[in-house]
Amino acid sequence: MRNRAIITNVKPLLSDGNHYIKRIPGEEVKVTADIFCDGDDVIRASLVYKSESEETWHEAPMKPTENEQWEGTFIVETKGFYLYRIEAWVDHLATWHHGLQWKSNAGQNLANHLLQGTVWLKKAADQADKSVAKKLKDWLNLMENPSKYEEACKVLLSEEAIQLFGECRLKQFPTIFDKNMLVRVGRPKELFSTWYLMFPRSASQTAGKHGTFKDCQALLPRIANMGFDVLFLPPVFPIGKTNRKGKNNSVIAEPGDVGSPWSVGSEDGGHMAVNPLLGTMKDFDNLVKSAKKSGIEMALDISLRCSADHPYTKDHPDWFHQLPDGRLAVEEVPPLNYQDIVDLNFECEDWRSLWDEMKRIFLFWAEKGVRIFYASTPHHQPFGFWNWLIVEVQSAYPDVIFLSGAFTRAVIQEELAKVGFNQSFTYFIWRNSNKHDLQQYVSEIINGDISEFVHPNFFTNTPDILPSYLADKGENAFMLQYALASMIGSNCGVYGPAFELMYNQRFPGSKERYNHSEKYEIVQHDWAKQNRVTDFITKMNKIRKDNPAMHNMFNLTFTGTDNDQIISFVKATTDLKNIIWCIISLDPQHNRTAHVEVPKDLLGLRGKWFNLEVTDLLTNETYHWFNDWNFVELRPDQYPLHILKLEI
Repeated sequence: MRNRAIITNVKPLLSDGNHYIKRIPGEEVKVTADIFCDGDDVIRASLVYKSESEETWHEAPMKPTENEQWEGTFIVETKGFYLYRIEAWVDHLATWHHGLQWKSNAGQNLANHLLQGTVWLKKAADQADKSVAKKLKDWLNLMENPSKYEEACKVLLSEEAIQLFGECRLKQFPTIFDKNMLVRVGRPKELFSTWYLMFPRSASQTAGKHGTFKDCQALLPRIANMGFDVLFLPPVFPIGKTNRKGKNNSVIAEPGDVGSPWSVGSEDGGHMAVNPLLGTMKDFDNLVKSAKKSGIEMALDISLRCSADHPYTKDHPDWFHQLPDGRLAVEEVPPLNYQDIVDLNFECEDWRSLWDEMKRIFLFWAEKGVRIFYASTPHHQPFGFWNWLIVEVQSAYPDVIFLSGAFTRAVIQEELAKVGFNQSFTYFIWRNSNKHDLQQYVSEIINGDISEFVHPNFFTNTPDILPSYLADKGENAFMLQYALASMIGSNCGVYGPAFELMYNQRFPGSKERYNHSEKYEIVQHDWAKQNRVTDFITKMNKIRKDNPAMHNMFNLTFTGTDNDQIISFVKATTDLKNIIWCIISLDPQHNRTAHVEVPKDLLGLRGKWFNLEVTDLLTNETYHWFNDWNFVELRPDQYPLHILKLEI
């Protein structure tokens, strides 16, 4: 084996090549590795890549950074999969030329060294393009003619030669690191989206009336005008009657109680039917089409849970967990006690048929035009199932997005992202009141290894979670929560009416459950109401949409402040044509002041005099900052933040 280069510690490399990293078109892929060899010869390395639809591989040179680490980059331009590998080799041409310079500086005669170099120049000329090959052959003629010794030395030690030998690569006996490394390039919405969650049955504007898909359709202009581009619906399927839950998760339902949408299945059908109280399948189709015309995509919670009345329980009882006496096991897990749910057994003897049926559900709704699916408890199904399912569904519909709703241990959340979930719920919902904790958490996301495969979605609240930060609080706290979610996260969302109308009452004795939760009853919302929160959300969403710097989370850089209640960060496009500086007070009750530090390294201002023109996009006020640290004041009765657009 004549390949002498060693390639180790390659990043990113997920699960030894068993999983892929994620990007959207136009993003950069940076690959690093430790590359070295025996002796003191010169090493070269390349990042070799192509899209799955291409036949020709592209080659991008890697460069040494520090110690033995090398780095290379390439840009993904089209959706689909890209393949990449690393090649490294000892470059005898570069080694020879390095020796020529060293011996010349030492005053040695170079005749023998020139003769040795003819071998490497001939080989390099065979690999080079025509113009470089011609130049190398001209130099060979000089090197092979003893009477041209002085001229050859002069030419080969010239700046032109130093540049050419620095760029020309003689590749022989490369070591190839290829572990099926893949990049999945998805559509931009995987990285930038703004979600509005609502229960269709609460969409009616008539008191006491069960909402319908048509009522949702009537609300689309309102949702679109607020700047949301994803309408997120809980399960819309028929709801079971056996062990139906009552209001506030009561284990006994009263007459007229509508039950939990997550208890799927009745005599009206299962996961490929709609709750008749919501309307018809045609009504749903019309909602999807109308939403699309309004610039809104539908996201649907496909709850892989069943009621005891689901058709599957009769047709395939072996698909479920069963007690020794043959009864179906219910999910009696405190404190929520899901007695209205019987769980599918993804390890049952007939698991392949079960998995195929689950795939059929997703493909059914994808055919209806749904391209975003939410899994509320994906950590309760096998990772292998999700890996297989997502590959199968995206093979048929490549633009489908899967959102993981797993609020669980970090290692589980990360594994779900690795197996294919395009977006993931995060701990943001609990990490927003302490500056140090929030900055540390966000830094782990944007700078850690998970940045290669996790696209976070920062929701302010969910039907299951009324954050303690919002409980019993007023509009200032709600505005602050949305400021943090929408400015830090490029994907963000709200459990809509409960958030914008500031529902803040917890169920007695609970830490974060809503009182009179919509999960178990119809709630009459005042859909015509506008307040500071709705106006603020509308402004924030417009700012997000209008500024490309906000379409990414991984371009965020924290900046210094002298107040622990004020957090400051900058987002910028790679070309610095759009720069947004957010300065947010974490105190919703009191006025706060601080000095904030200009990120001179990020902006290329280190060692330079500068005049920063900053315009607050919320107030349209413009300031000029000349100093390294500049004064700001935040008044929560106005806005909890400054959103400054920078002009350098």
